[in-house]
Amino acid sequence: MSKTYFTSDHEWIRLEGDVAVVGITDYAQEQLGDLVFVELPETGRQVTKGDAVVVVESVKAASDVYSPVDGEITEVNTALSSDPALVNSAPMGDGWLFKMKLSNPAQLDELMDEDAYKATL
Repeated sequence: MSKTYFTSDHEWIRLEGDVAVVGITDYAQEQLGDLVFVELPETGRQVTKGDAVVVVESVKAASDVYSPVDGEITEVNTALSSDPALVNSAPMGDGWLFKMKLSNPAQLDELMDEDAYKATL
């Protein structure tokens, strides 16, 4: 079973083999409200932990989504271009934002598990 990690900025990251899938948590999408636009990163982009990678825009506000770890963007969820509400309906499923190849898998150990994340809410 793949383990999901969480950041204090309400991103989640799940390792699937040697690829990590990243999105925002259910809590984050609730705070944002209905998403109307998602600006996805370029594939091949090298990112550092904490870099703003995605912009999500809702009827209320625009927010940055940060990279939880260092790595390279390998894929983006193109379905969000036509249906940004997928992030609202399935934030930890079909509403994922991007996939990345990790540069430093040990950084995952610095993130929270689900119980620790829920305790911060």
